[in-house]
Order: sequence, then C-alpha cells, then structure tokens
Amino acid sequence: MRLPLLTLILLLAAAWLPMNAAEMTSRELIAKAAVTKANPEKLALLNQLAGRGDPEIKILLSAWREDSLYLFAEPDGAKVPVVLAGEKDSTGLFAAVRVADGSPLVDASGTPVRLAPGKLPAAEHTSALRRAMKAVLDLVDLSDPDPLKRIQAVSTLGFAQAADKLPVLKALLEKEKEPRVIRAIREAIAVIELKVGDRAAKLGALLTLKELHSLSSADFLKSAQKEFETSKDAELADAARSALLAVEEHRTAVNFWGTLFRGLSAGSVLLVVAIGLAITFGLMRVINMAHGEMIAVGAYTTYLVQNVFGAGMALSPFGKFTITLPGLNASGFAYDAYFLVSLPLSFFTAAAVGVLLERSVIRFLYRRPLESLLATWGVSLVLQQVFRLIFGANNVQVASPTFLSGNFTVNDVILGWNRLFVIGFAVLIIIGVWLLLTRTPLGLLMRAVMQNRTMASCMGVRTERVNMMTFGLGSGLAGLAGAFVSQISNVGPSLGQNYIVDCFMTVVVGGVGNLSGTIVSAVGIGMVDQSLQQILLNPVLGKILVLVAIILFLQWRPAGIFVTRGRGLED
Repeated sequence: MRLPLLTLILLLAAAWLPMNAAEMTSRELIAKAAVTKANPEKLALLNQLAGRGDPEIKILLSAWREDSLYLFAEPDGAKVPVVLAGEKDSTGLFAAVRVADGSPLVDASGTPVRLAPGKLPAAEHTSALRRAMKAVLDLVDLSDPDPLKRIQAVSTLGFAQAADKLPVLKALLEKEKEPRVIRAIREAIAVIELKVGDRAAKLGALLTLKELHSLSSADFLKSAQKEFETSKDAELADAARSALLAVEEHRTAVNFWGTLFRGLSAGSVLLVVAIGLAITFGLMRVINMAHGEMIAVGAYTTYLVQNVFGAGMALSPFGKFTITLPGLNASGFAYDAYFLVSLPLSFFTAAAVGVLLERSVIRFLYRRPLESLLATWGVSLVLQQVFRLIFGANNVQVASPTFLSGNFTVNDVILGWNRLFVIGFAVLIIIGVWLLLTRTPLGLLMRAVMQNRTMASCMGVRTERVNMMTFGLGSGLAGLAGAFVSQISNVGPSLGQNYIVDCFMTVVVGGVGNLSGTIVSAVGIGMVDQSLQQILLNPVLGKILVLVAIILFLQWRPAGIFVTRGRGLED
C-alpha cells in the first residue's frame, strides 16, 4: 500500500518540476532562452546547446543575433518566440513559425497567423549572450555530417588557439573516424598545446607538427622557435627548428608539384587553342589571322547554348530586329549538360564559318601568303564588329557547370577540376586528330594534298574539296577550344585577339607543319611560363622572359623544334 502511494507522489512531483534541460530539444532550449529574463539563466540554457549537431541551432541562433527572432504576444500576454518564413504577401506579411517546435503559429480558430517584421519586438541579446551564441556555433559544425565543414570548424578553433576548446577537441579525436578530420584535430590540438601546454605537452606538440608538416602551422612554429630561443630552452628550440624544417621541405615539394600541374594545364590550354592553327597554318600554310575569331565563334556558341538551357534570351542583331531564343529552364545536371551539348555545336558552328571563309576568300589566295594574311586580318576585324553588333561590346559571362567547379587537394597540392578537364580534353583532341589524319580516308587525302597538291590532283583527288574540309577541320578545332576557353575567361568580341599570338608562337616554335612539335611546344612553353612565375613571383616579367627566350630560340633554330621535310601548297 505504501509503495503505490510513494510512486504516485513521485509522479506528481515530476509533473510539477521544470523539464530537464538535457531532455529538451534544441528548439525548446532556444525558445525558453529567448523568453527568459535573467541573463544567467539565458546563458545556462544556451550552454546546453554546446556539442549538439543539430543544424537548426545555427539557423535559429543566427536569426537571434541578426534580430530576426521575434517575440509574439498571445492574447493572454504570454510571449511566443517566432521566426518569419516564406514569401512576403501583397500586404507585406509573412508566415510565422514557432521556434519551440517549428509548427506554424495559428490563432484561436486555427488560422495561420501572418506577421509584419517591423511591428514585432525582436528577442533581446547582450554581448555576453552573443559570445555564448558564437561559442555554441563554433561547436555546432564539429558535429556536421560534412567532413569538410568539420575540418573547417576544427581549423578555426586551432588557429584561434582556443584553450577552452581543448577538452572538446580531445573528446572529438577519440570518436572521429574520418582520416582527414583526425589529421585536422591532431594539428589543432598541437597548435593549442604549443601555446598553453606544459613543457612536455609542447614537446609532444612539436613532434606532432613535424610529423604532420602542415603548411598552416609554419607561423606558429616560427613564433614558438623565437620564444624557446629567448627562454634559452635548447631542446624545445631544436624541436621547433626541426618541425619548421619539415614544413619547409614539404612546402618545396608542394610548390614543385603544383608548378608542374599548373604548367601542364597551361600547356594544355595553349595546345587546345593552337591545334586548329597547326592544321590551317602548319599543314595548309595559310596565315589565318582570323583563327582567334573562330575561337570566339565557339565561345559565343557555348554562351547561346547556356542561355537556351536556362531562361532563354533575346538578341537584337544590328539593332534592327529582335530574335527571341526560348529557354528550357533546366536545373541541376540537366542545366549543367549545356556544356556537353555545346562542345559539338561549337565545333560544327566554327567549322561552318571556316568553310564559308575558305570558299569565299581563302581559296583564291593559296600560295599568296601576304595577301592571305591581309585578307584574313580584315575578316578578323569584320567578325569582331559582327560580334559587337549581335552580342554587344561588353563581355558576357558563361557559368561553369557544377562538375567543372571546385577542386580537390592531394597532399596540399590543389587540383582544379577545370584544369584537369583541359588536360584530358587536350589529350582527347590530339588522339582524335591523329586518328583522323592517319586512320581515315579523309586523313589520307589531306596528307596527300598537303604534300603535293598537283600530284594528288593528277591522281583524281578533288583537291578543292579536301582544302575546304581541312580548313573547316582547323576552324572547328578552334571553335572547340572556344567552348573550353569560355569556362576560364569572359567571352567578348576581342577574345580571339588574346590567343592569336600565343597560337602562332606555339606552332612556329614546334615546327610549322608538325603536330608533334606543336604538342611539345605547347607543353614546354606552359611549363617554362609557370616555372618563371613561381621563381620570379611576377607573371608579367615571367611572360616577357618567355617571349625573349622564344625570340632567341628562333634565331638559333628558325624552323622550330621539329623540322618538317615536305612540300606545302606554296611549294
């Protein structure tokens, strides 16, 4: 009889006791803190949020700090913390959501309440509360499912050398499974202990930093080395010096591989934009000054395709009439697929323009290099003006698809997706051109006509058609290059002029008429250019030295790296 009575008394007591903070949800804690008047109680409630990985904490505390968390007064005078959500209606009101449970705020009849932010009092916050919120927010990301966010949060605490976060980081190290996050936690703990630890802890921190050889720890190690040398602690000073040496050796390796990668990608960009000229100028010996505009044709084609996949666009060519291109309003991967569609379209559009140029101008100027140079230069100017009349004088922006944005890191060497793409893109283009020239009947006819046009004609080859197709191929490759160039720079009427000198430089240095020479030349120029920029820390001076080196090289070897033995159209 006494036991049921005792149980009943305990249950009644529990019903009257306030809810245990540990059992409250994050929303309930924030809502209770927002309406609590005493700051010590507010701080105690906010501190209960520390270490919770609830993503709603970040949203609600950020709203509170930005005065976007409001207190709605019920008819009975009770305060209800709310945030406003959704779109503003015609009367300037928003839907209100209860902070405590995320449910819509409704009136007595169950109708959703809509509120105006200017007529609601915001929840108050003091500097002490804001510091408490920041401390909570610093720890929220430590429990984020995304490893990158956890690494960023750990690094923030480590670089701040926040001694009060050391127990949290040590506890996190025991349960973390992701190797990259574990490495970041070890580094953060070592950097903090380097400042606040005892002598044994500092020595252990130096050994850890030497093992990790993280570049970001270099400044902390330099400061620690000065401190230990000043205090005449030889053992710690030697340990700091050794750790710093390991970091600098790692930095040298990172710079070497980074420069190698950037040089390879820069050479690939040169190769992509020059491979078309290697055919029109190298094989056909036509000095095509409009090659850069073929690149621009490909870039503008990509721009048009992007807009068609998006919201569409309206063009007003020559200001006389308007052409409206409807948009597909695609999103996600369907929108990103615009770039894959634009690749073949850029090729065929530029090839068509090239064929038109060859049929209307170039075919009358074979074996007349000076006249072809002047004529194509004039065509270049005309095409630039046409671009201005259609697309305007200002540059247009082509957004990169998601799969070409961002980068990843291998042992501190940053590898950009777009640069990796251009390397693979250049390899595919070279393989495709090589297969076309050596494994197809069209390639056989091209080589026959380029080597001896008269003899090929006597053998029944329709040389004019082959010339047209060869020039179209070179122009199409330039358009393909334009599709990629649109991803790394703005597209404008003068886009081609930024690359035409580099194109001729690459083809001439490699050896006119030799595709292998073009490949070696492009990669070599890219590597030398990036190496000089890394050594001199001055891109302009590095570019000047590259041009001077090319001039001296051509003085010594006018025919380029590989001399082609054969006869061109002008022979």
